[in-house]
Amino acid sequence: MALSHCLVLVSFLVFLPLGKPDLASEKAALLVFKAAVGKYLRWNQSSPTPCTWPGIQCVNNSVTYIRLPGTALTGEIPTGVFGNLTHLRTLSLRLNALSGQLPSDLAACTDLRNLYLHGNHFSGEIPNFLFGLDNLVRLNLGENNFSGGISTEFNNLTRLGTLYLENNQLSGSIPNLPEIKSLVQFNVSYNHLNGSIPPSLSDKSANAFVGNSLCGGPLLACPGEAPSPTSSVKGGGSGSEKKKLSGGAIAGIAIGSVIGFLLILLVLFILCRKKSSGKTRSVDIASVKQGSEVEMPGEKRENGGLSSSAVPSATAAPTATTTAVATASKGDMNGSGNKKLIFFGNASRVFDLEDLLRASAEVLGKGTFGTAYKAVLEMGTVLAVKRLKDVTISEREFREKLETVGSMDHENLVPLRAYYYSKDEKLLVYDYLSMGSLSALLHGNRGAGRTPLSWVIRSGIALGVARGIEYLHARGSNISHGNIKSSNILLTKSYDARVSDFGLAHLVGPTSTPNRVAGYRAPEVTDARKVSQKADVYSFGVLLLELLTGKPPTHALLNEDGVDLPRWVQSVVREEWTSEVFDLELLRYQNVEDEMVQLLQLAIDCSAQYPDKRPSMTEVTRRIEDLRRSSIDLHPDVVDELDDGSSQRVGLGQPPPSFLD
Repeated sequence: MALSHCLVLVSFLVFLPLGKPDLASEKAALLVFKAAVGKYLRWNQSSPTPCTWPGIQCVNNSVTYIRLPGTALTGEIPTGVFGNLTHLRTLSLRLNALSGQLPSDLAACTDLRNLYLHGNHFSGEIPNFLFGLDNLVRLNLGENNFSGGISTEFNNLTRLGTLYLENNQLSGSIPNLPEIKSLVQFNVSYNHLNGSIPPSLSDKSANAFVGNSLCGGPLLACPGEAPSPTSSVKGGGSGSEKKKLSGGAIAGIAIGSVIGFLLILLVLFILCRKKSSGKTRSVDIASVKQGSEVEMPGEKRENGGLSSSAVPSATAAPTATTTAVATASKGDMNGSGNKKLIFFGNASRVFDLEDLLRASAEVLGKGTFGTAYKAVLEMGTVLAVKRLKDVTISEREFREKLETVGSMDHENLVPLRAYYYSKDEKLLVYDYLSMGSLSALLHGNRGAGRTPLSWVIRSGIALGVARGIEYLHARGSNISHGNIKSSNILLTKSYDARVSDFGLAHLVGPTSTPNRVAGYRAPEVTDARKVSQKADVYSFGVLLLELLTGKPPTHALLNEDGVDLPRWVQSVVREEWTSEVFDLELLRYQNVEDEMVQLLQLAIDCSAQYPDKRPSMTEVTRRIEDLRRSSIDLHPDVVDELDDGSSQRVGLGQPPPSFLD
């Protein structure tokens, strides 16, 4: 008995130290990670174990889960961190600002099942070492800057059920992935991919491939694709039976074949004539079928501008869709003698003016500067096209100003991809964002089934818009947006804000409906074409008030529901009824009320009566970043990850129903 006790004691003394150095090395690796990219992480270095740190979970005395979504991680992850975290099963670093290439020692994490890196700024090609992590079940690299091709070695990840690569810079063709039989969730939309969709992915949704130059599968058939061979004649007999055909039957077959051949030639001739005729004519994307230009409630609510919203507003009816557009004379669309689209930067040139004008068009709405359309090209690419009105400047000045607009490159701006100029038509081409505008989401149906916008989402939208405007202002003291309003704030599927319509105020003459944006216009602005940066700050302040109160400003929606937001808010706050200001949908987030009040004070500062009393957009951005950081520090659960690993942002309390999709 004594001998057995000794053996147990020896075993305990031998094996106990083995766990400590491992956990100690994991703690040291995490501290290296914090020093490099996580200065805002609230990790107590004096703690004997990292297992109690926010975002860290251990199993069997090893770090097994790292969940740090939306925690202000910034910079490049150094090599040497993950080589000491080899027991990882889940790594979630989504919705941060990490950059550079993925660290190569991530290859050591062979137990990794879930890898969520979307919503960062990672770049370079998708590294080959990922294909050695054959236990991966969910891989989300979307919304980064990965480039290069999609490797056939993804077939090594035979357990993969989720593969998201959308909104990157990937190019080339999509490989066939027949080995990944468990793949359910797949998305490569909005890259620079081309070619045909492989058979193994043809059963996926068309939304998984939009924003590329792809064909086949759920999209339109590829050009020149041979039709499926027709089946044999039903009941066809054997060779001996064919010999029994009469001479009359044989003659009938021969005559029928000749007639059929002539009919085919006739059809081909007619098609060629139509194609030839089509080359001498052009299509006006704005001249939709009679009836689709009728002003609809959605247009009155300005769910347009460049608002690509598909979400109806409180009184909006579904927008009319046209499957064809009326033709215009060649002279109408070619007054400048230069019948082509002018592209900017690295914008994909996989379509031309003819492709654009043949597209099916859906009226999205009428904004301050023109009518916006959703254009679906024959190849499946979806674009937003704005037809400008009241352009009063010369062609040379128009081109010079658009060169400035086209050079704007920021993640919180909707980039101008291309434009077309002729004497009678001016078209602007942008990316299409299917989530639509902030205006539609804020003021849409508030009845049963509405998905409320949480505090995390609203404050994140505010920060994104601020960063976009700050970037514009940093380009020069004379550069401003000029038309900031909620219908010009578009959203990605992860609710990241994109500012649209910047730079257009200088292209057009005095608007015929000046009151459409009066609710956002600074008191000192008398000419919509001459808006200072301080006036932009005022408009942004009204936008913040709109986010916090859920109320549209006066005249913004051309109905009786709007209020003079700055005056109304100041009157309520003056009476110390601050809680009465906030949207009822925000009041359930009581533990972030201090941050909400801080954002309200910032909105009041921005919408000050006198320009010199307003902060700069740099200061505005800094203050929003500080209060967002405060939310994360004081309430670590303000951004959480769902148990199933879904990639949506989640607010405090129970997530809205649609976040569980």
